[in-house]
Amino acid sequence: MTKEQAHGILVIGAGIIGLSAALELQKQGHQVRVLDRTGVAAEASAASAGAYAFTDIVPLATPGIMRKAPKWLLDPLGPLSVPPAYALRIAPWMLRFWRASWRSRYQAALAAQVQLMAHSRAALERQIADVDGEPLMQREGQLQLYEGEAAFRAALPDWELRREHGIRFDLLHSPAEIADIQPGLAPRFTHAGFTPDWMNTVNPRDWAGHLAQAFLARGGRIDTAGVTALRSEGGQAVAQTTDGPVAANHIVVACGAWSHHLARTLGERFPLETERGYNTTLPPGAFGLRTHLTFPAHGFVVTRISGGVRVGGAVELGGLKLPPNYRRAETLLQKARRFLPGLDTSGGTQWMGFRPSMPDSLPVISRSARAASVVYAFGHGHLGLTQAAGTAELVADLIANRPPALPMQPYAATRF
Repeated sequence: MTKEQAHGILVIGAGIIGLSAALELQKQGHQVRVLDRTGVAAEASAASAGAYAFTDIVPLATPGIMRKAPKWLLDPLGPLSVPPAYALRIAPWMLRFWRASWRSRYQAALAAQVQLMAHSRAALERQIADVDGEPLMQREGQLQLYEGEAAFRAALPDWELRREHGIRFDLLHSPAEIADIQPGLAPRFTHAGFTPDWMNTVNPRDWAGHLAQAFLARGGRIDTAGVTALRSEGGQAVAQTTDGPVAANHIVVACGAWSHHLARTLGERFPLETERGYNTTLPPGAFGLRTHLTFPAHGFVVTRISGGVRVGGAVELGGLKLPPNYRRAETLLQKARRFLPGLDTSGGTQWMGFRPSMPDSLPVISRSARAASVVYAFGHGHLGLTQAAGTAELVADLIANRPPALPMQPYAATRF
């Protein structure tokens, strides 16, 4: 590989964040090249739930969450788990997670999440219009489902937060009201909240592929190569790849759960951990799903993907190297069968992927503190698809030295 021309921008990562950033930078007149070690949407972006979760404004680290964590962590198949082989390694991250749940820090993270969600919602609509992407969208709303009055009442403060921030919803108080929106649920679900403005993509892999094709059609370039290190040299940033050095005026690091390894080669350390997500995708005809279903007490969702059904979620904090535990996917599927008695669970395809998670639930969208020509865009957790278009616009603002649309300190590389 030869060096990029002086005006070029190199994006490392061809997932939904990297592709969105590449498209936005291209739209603003830059020559952009994308590098990825495995190809377009070959990691977490390929098999997410396909949801734009703009209503999920509450950070994972909420006040009091550490009182619940021991019960979750002791259940190896529960909604939040840490494999014993990884427990010591993740202890520093868990300490930061606990600190992020302190009320003052939680309130600051909530405010930052709200502003990023609002910006990302508007940015997504601009992106959809720009690439003629409406046929790949499903605007069918979402049901959050509760078993009994007590569980529903415990969730009301979160619904009140949504109301305060302008999120539309209807609260449902009987199985009959729920069935009007989604028939076929077990009667154990007595209450729900319905967010009508929730949307999904038809298939996250197809959406990422659509963005990649738009980028290529406009003169962009996507190559497959691993990147092993970054350095600053003569006012440019240089990526050391498996095919040799590649230089550019700016490098955007958007390689998800692997991003902190590249940052470390610049001398920067980030408390980035890996939410290992599991799912099973069932073929068309598995169930007559009308809307996205969320089971908050069980940590998983059921969503429509390319006419089939995807059952997935939960959080396993286990890093990049431990082998998958597909019993987690099987447990979720068994629960889904109990919750949706008519669900046909045959013919499914299992998957496990890595979601990059910061302890305060906020991504890093920031210039590097060590190399001004490097911009970071990673750490979105399970909200990468949701926040991709908004992140892309903020990255473009940083590279152009424009005042960003949001106050950027909550997402700064130096906040840790």
